[in-house]
Amino acid sequence: MSELAVFEYATLRVVPRIERAESINVGVLLYCGWLDFLQATVALDAQRLTALDPRSDVDSVRAALRSIERVCSGEDRLVPACQTSRGQRFRWLTAPRSTVVQTGPVHAGLTDDPAAELERLTTTLVR
Repeated sequence: MSELAVFEYATLRVVPRIERAESINVGVLLYCGWLDFLQATVALDAQRLTALDPRSDVDSVRAALRSIERVCSGEDRLVPACQTSRGQRFRWLTAPRSTVVQTGPVHAGLTDDPAAELERLTTTLVR
């Protein structure tokens, strides 16, 4: 068995109407500094979202979630957050905000395979 490394994760959630404080989990963001890993998995169920709020702008939510994935990968070099370390990007993404797409609280665990852990958490918390 490989040595275990500490990882941190947060759920990605959509709060279509901030004043109602209702949300659905739509993904997981996972960071493991020791293994140089930062990735988000997204599984938006548009039908659940529109059941919560029929006026939800599903396309805008999808665009915001794609933006989170791009920040994780660091692929969009024009975005200032992409020019920082993975740890800084994780902290920026998990900072509290009052927007439709939010992250939940940060939790920690141990893993030797962050990609497998991300899939397990996504299956457990989102799908």
